[in-house]
Amino acid sequence: MTLNDYYQWPDLDTLQPVMFLGHGSPMNAIEVNDFTREISMRGKLLTAPKAILCISAHWETRGTQVTANTTQPTIHDFRGFPKALFDFQYPAPGDPTLSLLTATQLAPEPVEQSLHWGLDHGSWSVLTHLFPKADVPVVQLSLDFLKTPAEHLELAKKLKPLRRKGVLILGSGNMVHNLTLVDWSRLHEGSFGFDWAIEVDEKLKLLMAKQDVKSLVQCINSSTSFQLAIPTPEHYLPMIYAMACVDASEQIDFFNDRPWGGSITMTSFITKSK
Repeated sequence: MTLNDYYQWPDLDTLQPVMFLGHGSPMNAIEVNDFTREISMRGKLLTAPKAILCISAHWETRGTQVTANTTQPTIHDFRGFPKALFDFQYPAPGDPTLSLLTATQLAPEPVEQSLHWGLDHGSWSVLTHLFPKADVPVVQLSLDFLKTPAEHLELAKKLKPLRRKGVLILGSGNMVHNLTLVDWSRLHEGSFGFDWAIEVDEKLKLLMAKQDVKSLVQCINSSTSFQLAIPTPEHYLPMIYAMACVDASEQIDFFNDRPWGGSITMTSFITKSK
């Protein structure tokens, strides 16, 4: 990155918000339901950011990578869904300058500039409701599967200054996510959740409201309920990245705060001034 690149992104007087979105099923990209209507409403209230930095549960890599494409593919990283979902495109541009700026913020962490990834469904299934015109540049940051949750937290804290440069930081995953235990027979019950899923979701929200990010990391394997709720970390970590960028002057505004299929919660948040 040159100094000229850096100064194209001067600090602003206001912070872009931080968001975490429970993305749930890829079908949410093309369905109109309570979850997607709420995301759309939140998008209409946003001041358009200069760009979006998205941390998705669906891009895990060895080492840290960031997308550096100017144009990027819509990645259909799933199977067994209707053709309409595979036909769906979200042609948001990339932003190589933000990619370089992100790598600079994360130094001395080595960050690979990737030209081989695009937008996976963790990103585009929610972005299509936030910014349906696909006219805001999007850069994705990968999750290094070799890092511990505590190491991810320390890395995520370095991203916070990007908010002052007009960048919306967006985590996309699910706080409670056990796909193997979804009760497919009860999907019609809009707020059905197993006791352990509801218990963990409530405990997490209390910690998030207090901005106790250290405890959010430490609690992952703290009980049987947490082990059921977070059997693997990839859907949980995007929330940690988002929470690491919250400012002490802000509070957490929860929405879509309910379970789906028993073992997944769609709980989402956006920051707002106290």
